[in-house]
Amino acid sequence: MPTFSTEAEEALFWATHEAGDGLFDAAARSADTAALMDALPKRPRSSSAKSNPTSLRLGTELERRLRHLAQLKGTSYQTLLKEFVLERVYEEEKRLNVI
Repeated sequence: MPTFSTEAEEALFWATHEAGDGLFDAAARSADTAALMDALPKRPRSSSAKSNPTSLRLGTELERRLRHLAQLKGTSYQTLLKEFVLERVYEEEKRLNVI
C-alpha cells in the first residue's frame, strides 16, 4: 500500500485503483473492523474506462508553468493537472458542505 502526502493524492490513487481481494483480510479478522468495512459503500465495477478524455485549452504561459512544475515533481503535466483539479473540487465540496 503506498503512502500519500496529501488527501488529494490519496483520492486520485483510489479513483484509479481498486483494493485487491486480500488487501483487507488481516483487518477483517476483527469483528469491529469487519462491521465497519461492511458499512462502506461498494463501488460498482465497470468494464469501461475509469476516466473520460476532456479537452482543455490552456494559455501558452500557463502550460509552460504547469510543465515546469510537473518536471520539478517528477510527473507528467497531465497527471499534475488532474491532481490540481481533484484538490480544487474537493475543497469546493468541503466549502459547500457537499462532503
